[in-house]
Amino acid sequence: MTSEGIASDQTEAVLGDYDVIIIGAGPAGLSAGIYASRAGLECVILEKGVPGGQVITSPMIENYPGFAEVPGMKLMETMAEHARRYVDIKEGEEVLRVRAGEKFELGTSSGRYTCKAIILATGSSHRKLGVPGEEGMTGKGVSYCATCDGFFYKGKEVVVVGGGNTALTDALYLVSIGCKVTIIHRRAEFRADQHLQLSVKQHKIPVMMDTVAEEIVEGEEVTGIKLRNISTGVVKTMPVNGVFVAVGEVPSSQLAAELGLEMDPGGFITVDRSFRTSVPFVYAAGDVSGGIRQIVAAVHGGAAAALSCFEDLMNPYYRKI
Repeated sequence: MTSEGIASDQTEAVLGDYDVIIIGAGPAGLSAGIYASRAGLECVILEKGVPGGQVITSPMIENYPGFAEVPGMKLMETMAEHARRYVDIKEGEEVLRVRAGEKFELGTSSGRYTCKAIILATGSSHRKLGVPGEEGMTGKGVSYCATCDGFFYKGKEVVVVGGGNTALTDALYLVSIGCKVTIIHRRAEFRADQHLQLSVKQHKIPVMMDTVAEEIVEGEEVTGIKLRNISTGVVKTMPVNGVFVAVGEVPSSQLAAELGLEMDPGGFITVDRSFRTSVPFVYAAGDVSGGIRQIVAAVHGGAAAALSCFEDLMNPYYRKI
Protein backbone atom coordinates (compact mmCIF):
# COMPACT_ATOMS: atom_id res chain seq x y z
CA MET A 1 0.00 0.00 0.00
CA THR A 2 1.20 3.46 -0.81
CA SER A 3 0.82 6.79 0.95
CA GLU A 4 2.11 8.99 -1.85
CA GLY A 5 0.06 11.95 -2.93
CA ILE A 6 -2.40 11.98 -0.05
CA ALA A 7 -1.74 14.55 2.64
CA SER A 8 -3.32 14.47 6.10
CA ASP A 9 -3.14 16.78 9.08
CA GLN A 10 -1.76 14.75 11.98
CA THR A 11 -3.07 17.39 14.38
CA GLU A 12 -6.68 16.47 13.55
CA ALA A 13 -8.52 14.64 16.28
CA VAL A 14 -8.83 10.89 15.73
CA LEU A 15 -12.55 10.34 15.97
CA GLY A 16 -12.33 6.57 15.94
CA ASP A 17 -10.11 3.59 15.24
CA TYR A 18 -11.91 0.62 13.69
CA ASP A 19 -11.34 -2.77 12.14
CA VAL A 20 -13.26 -1.66 9.06
CA ILE A 21 -14.86 1.56 7.91
CA ILE A 22 -17.70 1.37 5.42
CA ILE A 23 -18.09 4.41 3.19
CA GLY A 24 -21.65 4.85 1.98
CA ALA A 25 -25.02 3.90 3.49
CA GLY A 26 -26.93 2.63 0.49
CA PRO A 27 -28.09 -1.01 0.29
CA ALA A 28 -24.50 -2.28 -0.09
CA GLY A 29 -23.10 -0.24 2.79
CA LEU A 30 -25.94 -1.08 5.17
CA SER A 31 -25.66 -4.78 4.34
CA ALA A 32 -21.89 -4.64 4.86
CA GLY A 33 -22.38 -2.98 8.23
CA ILE A 34 -24.76 -5.68 9.44
CA TYR A 35 -22.53 -8.55 8.34
CA ALA A 36 -19.26 -6.99 9.51
CA SER A 37 -20.65 -6.21 12.94
CA ARG A 38 -22.24 -9.64 13.35
CA ALA A 39 -18.87 -11.16 12.46
CA GLY A 40 -17.38 -9.34 15.43
CA LEU A 41 -15.58 -6.56 13.60
CA GLU A 42 -15.54 -3.06 15.06
CA CYS A 43 -17.00 -0.94 12.30
CA VAL A 44 -18.75 2.29 11.42
CA ILE A 45 -20.61 3.54 8.36
CA LEU A 46 -19.74 7.03 7.13
CA GLU A 47 -22.42 8.59 4.93
CA LYS A 48 -22.12 12.03 3.36
CA GLY A 49 -25.89 12.53 3.25
CA VAL A 50 -28.64 10.33 4.61
CA PRO A 51 -28.91 6.53 4.35
CA GLY A 52 -30.55 5.13 1.26
CA GLY A 53 -28.57 6.08 -1.80
CA GLN A 54 -30.41 6.36 -5.11
CA VAL A 55 -33.14 4.01 -3.92
CA ILE A 56 -34.84 6.73 -1.89
CA THR A 57 -35.70 8.56 -5.13
CA SER A 58 -37.69 5.58 -6.47
CA PRO A 59 -41.43 6.10 -5.93
CA MET A 60 -42.12 2.37 -5.73
CA ILE A 61 -40.03 -0.81 -5.60
CA GLU A 62 -41.65 -4.04 -6.77
CA ASN A 63 -38.71 -6.36 -7.43
CA TYR A 64 -37.08 -6.66 -4.00
CA PRO A 65 -37.84 -10.09 -2.48
CA GLY A 66 -40.18 -9.96 0.49
CA PHE A 67 -41.70 -6.61 -0.50
CA ALA A 68 -44.34 -6.95 -3.19
CA GLU A 69 -44.67 -3.18 -3.31
CA VAL A 70 -42.80 -0.64 -1.19
CA PRO A 71 -41.75 2.99 -1.68
CA GLY A 72 -37.98 3.34 -2.09
CA MET A 73 -37.78 5.69 0.90
CA LYS A 74 -39.65 3.23 3.13
CA LEU A 75 -37.49 0.30 2.07
CA MET A 76 -34.30 2.16 2.89
CA GLU A 77 -35.65 3.45 6.20
CA THR A 78 -36.34 -0.18 7.12
CA MET A 79 -32.85 -1.26 6.08
CA ALA A 80 -31.22 1.61 7.98
CA GLU A 81 -33.23 0.88 11.12
CA HIS A 82 -32.12 -2.74 10.92
CA ALA A 83 -28.47 -1.79 10.39
CA ARG A 84 -28.47 0.60 13.36
CA ARG A 85 -29.11 -2.36 15.65
CA TYR A 86 -25.57 -3.47 14.88
CA VAL A 87 -23.52 -0.54 13.61
CA ASP A 88 -23.23 3.22 14.09
CA ILE A 89 -24.19 5.24 11.01
CA LYS A 90 -22.66 8.71 10.96
CA GLU A 91 -24.77 10.87 8.65
CA GLY A 92 -23.42 14.03 7.03
CA GLU A 93 -19.89 12.66 7.38
CA GLU A 94 -18.33 12.88 3.94
CA VAL A 95 -14.94 11.27 3.46
CA LEU A 96 -12.81 13.92 1.77
CA ARG A 97 -9.49 12.09 1.57
CA VAL A 98 -7.97 8.72 2.28
CA ARG A 99 -4.40 7.59 2.84
CA ALA A 100 -3.01 4.06 2.89
CA GLY A 101 -0.19 3.31 5.30
CA GLU A 102 0.28 0.99 8.26
CA LYS A 103 -3.39 1.78 8.79
CA PHE A 104 -5.81 3.59 6.54
CA GLU A 105 -6.48 7.21 7.48
CA LEU A 106 -9.74 8.83 6.41
CA GLY A 107 -10.22 12.57 6.65
CA THR A 108 -13.66 14.12 6.95
CA SER A 109 -14.93 17.61 7.70
CA SER A 110 -15.13 16.54 11.36
CA GLY A 111 -11.70 15.03 11.80
CA ARG A 112 -9.75 11.85 11.19
CA TYR A 113 -10.57 8.15 11.36
CA THR A 114 -8.23 5.18 11.20
CA CYS A 115 -8.93 1.56 10.32
CA LYS A 116 -7.42 -1.72 9.17
CA ALA A 117 -9.75 -2.14 6.20
CA ILE A 118 -12.18 -0.18 4.03
CA ILE A 119 -15.35 -1.18 2.22
CA LEU A 120 -16.26 1.27 -0.53
CA ALA A 121 -20.00 1.41 -1.09
CA THR A 122 -20.08 4.91 -2.55
CA GLY A 123 -22.51 4.10 -5.35
CA SER A 124 -22.93 5.90 -8.64
CA SER A 125 -25.17 8.53 -10.14
CA HIS A 126 -27.21 8.44 -13.31
CA ARG A 127 -25.88 10.56 -16.14
CA LYS A 128 -28.58 13.12 -16.89
CA LEU A 129 -29.82 14.52 -20.19
CA GLY A 130 -29.59 18.04 -18.79
CA VAL A 131 -32.73 19.27 -20.53
CA PRO A 132 -35.64 21.37 -19.24
CA GLY A 133 -38.28 19.34 -17.44
CA GLU A 134 -35.99 16.43 -16.57
CA GLU A 135 -35.43 17.29 -12.94
CA GLY A 136 -39.00 18.37 -12.25
CA MET A 137 -40.47 15.24 -13.82
CA THR A 138 -38.12 12.72 -12.17
CA GLY A 139 -40.41 10.23 -10.49
CA LYS A 140 -43.36 11.64 -12.41
CA GLY A 141 -42.62 10.05 -15.76
CA VAL A 142 -38.85 10.38 -15.98
CA SER A 143 -37.03 7.26 -14.79
CA TYR A 144 -33.48 5.96 -14.81
CA CYS A 145 -34.38 2.35 -14.01
CA ALA A 146 -36.60 0.37 -16.36
CA THR A 147 -36.69 -2.72 -14.14
CA CYS A 148 -37.70 -0.58 -11.16
CA ASP A 149 -40.42 1.54 -12.74
CA GLY A 150 -41.37 -0.14 -16.01
CA PHE A 151 -44.39 -1.96 -14.61
CA PHE A 152 -46.21 1.34 -14.06
CA TYR A 153 -46.15 2.01 -17.82
CA LYS A 154 -47.63 -1.24 -19.07
CA GLY A 155 -49.71 -0.46 -22.15
CA LYS A 156 -48.45 3.13 -22.30
CA GLU A 157 -46.24 5.03 -24.73
CA VAL A 158 -42.65 5.46 -23.54
CA VAL A 159 -39.27 6.32 -24.98
CA VAL A 160 -35.85 5.02 -24.04
CA VAL A 161 -33.09 7.57 -24.59
CA GLY A 162 -29.69 6.02 -25.29
CA GLY A 163 -27.87 3.69 -27.63
CA GLY A 164 -25.71 1.42 -25.49
CA ASN A 165 -26.30 -2.00 -23.96
CA THR A 166 -28.33 -0.62 -21.07
CA ALA A 167 -30.64 1.36 -23.33
CA LEU A 168 -31.40 -1.55 -25.64
CA THR A 169 -31.77 -3.97 -22.74
CA ASP A 170 -34.20 -1.54 -21.10
CA ALA A 171 -36.19 -1.23 -24.32
CA LEU A 172 -36.45 -5.00 -24.70
CA TYR A 173 -37.50 -5.36 -21.07
CA LEU A 174 -40.18 -2.68 -21.40
CA VAL A 175 -41.55 -4.32 -24.53
CA SER A 176 -41.65 -7.68 -22.74
CA ILE A 177 -43.94 -6.27 -20.02
CA GLY A 178 -46.29 -4.62 -22.50
CA CYS A 179 -45.02 -1.05 -22.92
CA LYS A 180 -45.12 0.69 -26.30
CA VAL A 181 -41.48 1.66 -26.77
CA THR A 182 -39.51 3.93 -29.08
CA ILE A 183 -35.73 4.24 -28.81
CA ILE A 184 -34.18 7.70 -29.20
CA HIS A 185 -30.47 7.80 -30.06
CA ARG A 186 -28.29 10.78 -30.89
CA ARG A 187 -25.95 8.88 -33.20
CA ALA A 188 -26.44 7.21 -36.56
CA GLU A 189 -25.49 3.80 -35.16
CA PHE A 190 -25.97 1.97 -31.88
CA ARG A 191 -23.02 1.29 -29.57
CA ALA A 192 -24.73 -1.77 -28.12
CA ASP A 193 -23.71 -5.38 -28.72
CA GLN A 194 -24.86 -6.90 -31.99
CA HIS A 195 -27.14 -9.48 -30.39
CA LEU A 196 -29.07 -6.69 -28.65
CA GLN A 197 -29.38 -4.75 -31.90
CA LEU A 198 -30.68 -7.89 -33.59
CA SER A 199 -33.22 -8.42 -30.81
CA VAL A 200 -34.48 -4.85 -31.20
CA LYS A 201 -35.01 -5.47 -34.93
CA GLN A 202 -36.72 -8.80 -34.30
CA HIS A 203 -39.12 -7.17 -31.85
CA LYS A 204 -39.73 -4.36 -34.37
CA ILE A 205 -39.06 -1.63 -31.80
CA PRO A 206 -39.24 1.79 -33.49
CA VAL A 207 -35.93 3.68 -33.49
CA MET A 208 -35.25 7.37 -34.07
CA MET A 209 -31.56 7.86 -34.93
CA ASP A 210 -29.68 11.17 -35.13
CA THR A 211 -32.17 12.52 -32.62
CA VAL A 212 -31.70 14.30 -29.31
CA ALA A 213 -34.06 15.25 -26.51
CA GLU A 214 -34.55 19.00 -26.22
CA GLU A 215 -37.16 19.18 -23.47
CA ILE A 216 -39.48 17.01 -21.40
CA VAL A 217 -42.99 18.41 -21.39
CA GLU A 218 -44.06 19.05 -17.82
CA GLY A 219 -47.47 18.69 -16.23
CA GLU A 220 -48.71 16.72 -13.26
CA GLU A 221 -46.88 13.90 -15.05
CA VAL A 222 -44.88 13.66 -18.27
CA THR A 223 -47.05 14.24 -21.33
CA GLY A 224 -44.45 14.42 -24.06
CA ILE A 225 -40.86 14.90 -25.13
CA LYS A 226 -39.53 17.52 -27.54
CA LEU A 227 -37.06 16.01 -30.01
CA ARG A 228 -34.67 17.50 -32.55
CA ASN A 229 -33.25 15.68 -35.55
CA ILE A 230 -29.55 16.50 -35.73
CA SER A 231 -29.35 16.06 -39.50
CA THR A 232 -32.40 18.09 -40.53
CA GLY A 233 -32.82 20.38 -37.52
CA VAL A 234 -36.52 19.57 -37.43
CA VAL A 235 -38.04 19.80 -33.94
CA LYS A 236 -41.21 17.96 -32.97
CA THR A 237 -43.02 17.01 -29.79
CA MET A 238 -43.80 13.33 -29.31
CA PRO A 239 -46.66 12.46 -26.91
CA VAL A 240 -45.40 9.96 -24.31
CA ASN A 241 -46.24 8.88 -20.79
CA GLY A 242 -42.73 7.96 -19.74
CA VAL A 243 -39.10 8.79 -20.50
CA PHE A 244 -36.49 6.19 -19.55
CA VAL A 245 -33.02 7.73 -19.57
CA ALA A 246 -30.19 5.26 -20.23
CA VAL A 247 -27.17 7.35 -21.17
CA GLY A 248 -24.75 5.94 -18.63
CA GLU A 249 -23.72 5.92 -15.00
CA VAL A 250 -21.07 7.98 -13.25
CA PRO A 251 -19.42 5.93 -10.46
CA SER A 252 -18.42 7.72 -7.26
CA SER A 253 -14.88 6.39 -7.41
CA GLN A 254 -12.75 9.40 -6.45
CA LEU A 255 -11.57 7.70 -3.25
CA ALA A 256 -10.76 4.55 -5.21
CA ALA A 257 -8.53 6.62 -7.47
CA GLU A 258 -6.73 8.08 -4.45
CA LEU A 259 -6.03 4.55 -3.21
CA GLY A 260 -4.78 3.46 -6.63
CA LEU A 261 -7.42 0.79 -7.12
CA GLU A 262 -7.78 -0.92 -10.47
CA MET A 263 -10.82 0.38 -12.35
CA ASP A 264 -12.43 -0.31 -15.71
CA PRO A 265 -12.55 2.31 -18.50
CA GLY A 266 -15.84 3.62 -17.13
CA GLY A 267 -14.38 4.28 -13.69
CA PHE A 268 -16.07 1.36 -11.93
CA ILE A 269 -13.93 -0.43 -9.36
CA THR A 270 -12.65 -3.85 -10.43
CA VAL A 271 -13.47 -6.56 -7.90
CA ASP A 272 -13.15 -10.34 -7.81
CA ARG A 273 -15.97 -12.74 -6.97
CA SER A 274 -15.44 -12.05 -3.27
CA PHE A 275 -15.54 -8.26 -3.80
CA ARG A 276 -11.86 -7.78 -3.05
CA THR A 277 -10.18 -4.97 -4.98
CA SER A 278 -6.64 -4.79 -6.32
CA VAL A 279 -5.40 -3.34 -3.00
CA PRO A 280 -5.31 -5.60 0.08
CA PHE A 281 -7.92 -4.81 2.75
CA VAL A 282 -9.93 -2.61 0.41
CA TYR A 283 -13.28 -3.97 -0.80
CA ALA A 284 -16.01 -2.53 -2.99
CA ALA A 285 -19.68 -3.36 -3.38
CA GLY A 286 -22.81 -1.94 -4.92
CA ASP A 287 -23.07 0.32 -7.95
CA VAL A 288 -19.50 1.62 -7.65
CA SER A 289 -18.28 -1.87 -8.58
CA GLY A 290 -20.43 -2.09 -11.71
CA GLY A 291 -22.27 -5.27 -12.59
CA ILE A 292 -26.02 -5.60 -12.17
CA ARG A 293 -27.10 -2.34 -10.58
CA GLN A 294 -30.05 -3.63 -8.59
CA ILE A 295 -30.82 -3.44 -4.86
CA VAL A 296 -30.66 -7.19 -4.40
CA ALA A 297 -27.22 -7.31 -6.06
CA ALA A 298 -25.94 -4.47 -3.87
CA VAL A 299 -27.12 -6.22 -0.71
CA HIS A 300 -25.33 -9.39 -1.79
CA GLY A 301 -22.16 -7.47 -2.59
CA GLY A 302 -22.13 -5.69 0.75
CA ALA A 303 -22.55 -8.93 2.69
CA ALA A 304 -19.89 -10.72 0.64
CA ALA A 305 -17.41 -7.84 1.00
CA ALA A 306 -17.88 -7.81 4.78
CA LEU A 307 -17.29 -11.56 5.05
CA SER A 308 -14.20 -11.33 2.82
CA CYS A 309 -12.93 -8.53 5.03
CA PHE A 310 -13.46 -10.68 8.13
CA GLU A 311 -11.63 -13.62 6.57
CA ASP A 312 -8.66 -11.46 5.59
CA LEU A 313 -8.33 -9.69 8.92
CA MET A 314 -8.45 -13.00 10.76
CA ASN A 315 -5.88 -14.66 8.47
CA PRO A 316 -2.36 -14.05 9.84
CA TYR A 317 -0.75 -15.03 6.53
CA TYR A 318 -2.87 -12.66 4.46
CA ARG A 319 -2.27 -9.92 7.01
CA LYS A 320 1.43 -9.89 6.03
CA ILE A 321 0.72 -8.87 2.41
